[in-house]
Amino acid sequence: MNEARAGQSGRWAVYPSLRDRVVLITGGATGIGEELVRQFVRQGARVAFFDIQDEAGVALRNELSTAGCATPLYLHCDLTDVAALKESVGRVLAALGTVDVLVNNAGNDRRHATEEVTADFFDQTIAVNLRPYFFMAQAVLPGMEKAGRGAIVNLSSICWMIPSTGLPVYVTAKAGIVGLTRTLAHEYGPKGIRVNAVLPGAIVTEKQKRLVYTPEYKAEILANKALKRDILPEDVARLVLFLAADDAGVITNQSYVVDGGWV
Repeated sequence: MNEARAGQSGRWAVYPSLRDRVVLITGGATGIGEELVRQFVRQGARVAFFDIQDEAGVALRNELSTAGCATPLYLHCDLTDVAALKESVGRVLAALGTVDVLVNNAGNDRRHATEEVTADFFDQTIAVNLRPYFFMAQAVLPGMEKAGRGAIVNLSSICWMIPSTGLPVYVTAKAGIVGLTRTLAHEYGPKGIRVNAVLPGAIVTEKQKRLVYTPEYKAEILANKALKRDILPEDVARLVLFLAADDAGVITNQSYVVDGGWV
C-alpha cells in the first residue's frame, strides 16, 4: 500500500444506484484516476478506464480482479488522438453497453514559462487537458440521451482561481473545463443528464511527490489552507462518487472545490 493510501481513514459511503452502472474514467491508471477506478469498482459498478501507462493500468486491473472485485476493462488510449478516442469508446459501448457515468480526469500539468510556449506546445497542451473532455462527452452523450439519464464529472483544478503561475496553458485549459461543464449541463439537463466539475487543490499523488511536492512546497500550501493537512486522492474520489450517484440527482451545472480551504 502506498503512502497516500496508507493515510486513508473512515468508512466509505455506499451508493446503491452505482451498482451495475457503467462508469468510464480517463487517466485511470495512476493518481486520482487510480483511486476513482478502485472506488467505483468497490461500489459494484462496471468500470472501464483509459490511459497510456499500460504497466500501471494492467497492474491495477489485475489487482482488483484478484481482490474479488469485478474486473475493470482497461484500454490503452491516447486521448490526443480523437479517432482513437472514439474507437476506444466504441469498444467500451460494445463490451459494457451505454455509459452511465463519464469521469473526465486525464491531464498533464507539465510546467512551462509563458515566453517559451510555441504554437505546437500550446496545441498539444490543450489536446491533452481540454479537447478530450469535449470529445469524450460527445461520444457518450447519445447513449445517455437515449437512456434518459447520465452523469458527467469533469476534473478541473483550482489553479485558475488562485491563480497559479508557471503553467499558463494548463491553467487556461482547466478554466475552459468549467465553461464546458456549464454549457453541457444546460444543453443536456432537459434530457436527464447531469454535468458537474470537481476542482482539486494540491493533491498528494505519487507523481506530485516525485516531481513538485517538496517540503518547501508543502509548507507553502499548508500556510494557505484552512485545514492543515494533506489532501489525498481519496478526498477527491469521495465527492466524485456522490456526484455520479442518484443521491446527487438534482445537482448539475456546479463546480466543487476540494482543497482544504485554499481558495
